Amino acid sequence: MTGREERLARLAKGWDEAVTGYESYYVPRFAPWVTAAVRAVGAATLPEGPVLVPCCGTLPELDALVELLPGREIVGIDLSGGMVRRARERAARHPGVSVVEGDASTLDVRRRGRCAAVVSVFGLQQLPEPDAAIRSWAAALRPGGRLSVVFWPSVTELDGPFARIAEVVGRHVPPGDGSWADGLVPALTAQGVVVERDEWPSFPMSHPDAATFFDAHVRSGPMRPLADARGEAFVGRLRAEFLSGAPAGEWRHRPRARHLVARR
Repeated sequence: MTGREERLARLAKGWDEAVTGYESYYVPRFAPWVTAAVRAVGAATLPEGPVLVPCCGTLPELDALVELLPGREIVGIDLSGGMVRRARERAARHPGVSVVEGDASTLDVRRRGRCAAVVSVFGLQQLPEPDAAIRSWAAALRPGGRLSVVFWPSVTELDGPFARIAEVVGRHVPPGDGSWADGLVPALTAQGVVVERDEWPSFPMSHPDAATFFDAHVRSGPMRPLADARGEAFVGRLRAEFLSGAPAGEWRHRPRARHLVARR
């Protein structure tokens, strides 16, 4: 197994284990960004063809997509079998919706130039080569097709639970190289698409307290693969560090994501 394959396997396993908590804790909190991503394609006149949702998770985009694009074929793609099962449950009452288990970073060549839109929310930053992934997504578009991708940049806030957990983890784990984000717009233009919007949407989010946030982030969020790899003792040390000096009571913050909208 190559290093890339190992990373994808760990990622899939982590999200398999996190799916129930993710659906209950993070899906409601991420809803404003999901709405923004869907509206960016739903408000446009699209060509024929399906709407792809790579890194779909439990497919929280579905209701908005069905409402704004009635009758359109929708295809979700996700690496995690657990996420795919939950997404299929959500899609069961919609005959035009399907969910595929697979690596969304490289779309099937049969999709090339055949899709009306690509919508993805908070999946791109997890992939091994985000610039290659977004090139693949752009290549799937028909003329007139639109791409709407929301992702977390390397810095989402200067103060708040996301900033604090990044600081605490950074004391033990070397930070990743966030320079990949600089290559996304060039990757899109190289595929012949026009970037219409490059925005930084920010919405309020709240957590009952610091402990609840930490436990959700580790057990049901993006830190699940790291927690699985390092074990309970490591997680316990991180938790103690994170809670030391954290504010008491409800924790409100306003993280910002990045939103790219492009058309072919």
